[in-house]
Amino acid sequence: MTMWQAIILGTVQGIAEFLPISSSGHLLVLQRVFGLDLPGMTFDIVLHIGSLCAVFAVFWRDILSLIKNPLQKMTGLLIIGTIPAVIAGYLLKEDIDRLFNQGFYLASAFVFTGILLMVADSITHVHKTEKDITILDAVVIGCMQAVGLPPGISRSGATITGALVCGLNRETAAGYSFLLSIIAVVGAGTLEFAYVVQNNVGVYRGDIPAYMVGFAMAAVSGYFSIRLLLRLIKKCKLRYFSYYLFALAAWILVDRFILHRFFMH
Repeated sequence: MTMWQAIILGTVQGIAEFLPISSSGHLLVLQRVFGLDLPGMTFDIVLHIGSLCAVFAVFWRDILSLIKNPLQKMTGLLIIGTIPAVIAGYLLKEDIDRLFNQGFYLASAFVFTGILLMVADSITHVHKTEKDITILDAVVIGCMQAVGLPPGISRSGATITGALVCGLNRETAAGYSFLLSIIAVVGAGTLEFAYVVQNNVGVYRGDIPAYMVGFAMAAVSGYFSIRLLLRLIKKCKLRYFSYYLFALAAWILVDRFILHRFFMH
């Protein structure tokens, strides 16, 4: 892996993991258009750790509270909110993997995410704070997280929209979504780490500097992405990401049906 690949992949991971534009979808676009290889399992774990560092840096008070008092209500709500994605991921893994090779699907997923974000901006009657979140709210938001599993559909966009539909105020919706992402990222990273250990996947010593750079870029870009998203959610400006996703989807469709280049499958 070259240093430039590590910089690009780490930056895209940090930005798209938290901004509602789908990290998996954008990594697929990078792979198809620029000929970049998607990161191997070990490098992917490194990027996930970098992303987690960004969440810890922003929400350290909430995380510290959960560590000090693990039996509090929020812990249960986070566990409940994670269950739908775990079930969907287990049952639909092969179907989700196949979607990575379908350009038309990717464009449709970006459009769907854009619509979700416009819906999120249109919701105004939100008043619930953290103490008002119910088990039903956690289930609904968890189901939306499951919707965000396929490439091109933003997990953060889906969960934030679900939280707003449930009536959570914008700050609470964002906070719950990002805390939920910790479990999702840790879960995905744990599965990948188990695969690496089981299959004795090693790391070339010469790749270690690139891995360190990828980690740093994912952490730094992730931190600023979270800060930016928190600001835009409060101002009801998620629709700006919708415009970008609609344009990206249109470009993919033109590429597939007219130019016949990268997104033929």
